Amino acid sequence: MSNGFGSEKVKVSLNEAELNKLIKKYKGLRKYMKSPLYQVKVMDGTETVVSELMDEYNQDPIDL
Repeated sequence: MSNGFGSEKVKVSLNEAELNKLIKKYKGLRKYMKSPLYQVKVMDGTETVVSELMDEYNQDPIDL
C-alpha cells in the first residue's frame, strides 16, 4: 500500500475548543439543511443562512 504523497509527516496544532465550536456549527447547519423548514424557505426564495455561506465560498474558494 502506498503512503500517499510521500513519507513526510506534517504536524498541525489546532485549538481543540475552536475546532469543537466549528464542528458544532457544521452539525447544526447540516441538521437545518435536512429540515422541512429549509426546503420550504428554498422554494420560497427566502432562505439566507446557507445561501450566504455558499456565495461567500464561491467568491473565494479554498484550493486544496
